[in-house]
Amino acid sequence: MPQRRTFVLVDGENIDATLGSTVLGRKPEPSERPRWERVLEFARRLWGQDATGLFFLNASNGYLPGPFVTALTQIGFRPVPLAGGANEKVVDIGIQRTLDALVGRDADVLLGSHDRDYLEQVERLLDSDHRVGILGFPELVSGAYAGLDVPLYDLETEVHAFNTPLPRVRIIPLTEFDPEAFLR
Repeated sequence: MPQRRTFVLVDGENIDATLGSTVLGRKPEPSERPRWERVLEFARRLWGQDATGLFFLNASNGYLPGPFVTALTQIGFRPVPLAGGANEKVVDIGIQRTLDALVGRDADVLLGSHDRDYLEQVERLLDSDHRVGILGFPELVSGAYAGLDVPLYDLETEVHAFNTPLPRVRIIPLTEFDPEAFLR
């Protein structure tokens, strides 16, 4: 009998777009991108079980970012490059299908996205007793998940996926507030 594990599903387009347009206001420099190996390490520690990372990419233009795919593979992620028609949200559809397939498996899920596009699948997973968490920037995750009992894990402050602090405006719990950070 296979041991229960965590699947980390990353909506690469969404995380990159949110980081670039909303957080940084420009295309991220390589040093400003998430350290995906830390995401897998976090997933293993979170629920004390092995983790499988699936990184979904839109390859509809026929281009596969070779160096990035190689780097993902070397750190333990499985790239999932999908292609489809111009009007198809291939990454969203691929993740939705994968979440649906996980309902019948003995597995838990960490979903790296800010989109509400996975709400129905997350609800089904929760209804069938799977542990589910969302990875991203909590202040930017769709409010549609607020009604569900789904923990949000901050890629920067909880997962520690970045090498440098991001210029975010985020809600700070009073217990974590350090005025010195604002007096520099």
